[in-house]
Amino acid sequence: MTNVVSSANPTRVIAIARSWLGTPYHDQASLRGVGCDCLGLARGVWRATVGSEPFPIPPYSRDWGETGPREVLADGARRMMIEVDPAAVAPGVLVLFRMTPRAIAKHVGILTGPDTFIHAYERLGVIEELLTPSWRRRIAFAFLFPQR
Repeated sequence: MTNVVSSANPTRVIAIARSWLGTPYHDQASLRGVGCDCLGLARGVWRATVGSEPFPIPPYSRDWGETGPREVLADGARRMMIEVDPAAVAPGVLVLFRMTPRAIAKHVGILTGPDTFIHAYERLGVIEELLTPSWRRRIAFAFLFPQR
């Protein structure tokens, strides 16, 4: 028998993600209003949506995603989230982006509408912007936050 986990309310996920808008960009941080990177944003939304983080995030370098064949972010997300088809994403879904075609996925965002998403971007901080065709084609993986 499969253990079925229900997903968190997407409207709640989006409201929590939007509460991070304007947070400055800061590598490896995850403090709303103080600083975060893209993974830190996802971690903060997790804490507010689901609860305590299930495992510690080890320190990582700025170029961590440019080396090695392992999909580190996707593997970690699979341990605690509900994977969905990247072609059928909807608002409230956490998406992982490949920044170049053959690289591993190393950027994280949360969809806020059919054509918008929130992410932490270097020099800009946490912003909501259009999910342009360029961004959309970079989506490699998609996950739902589980219900608390």
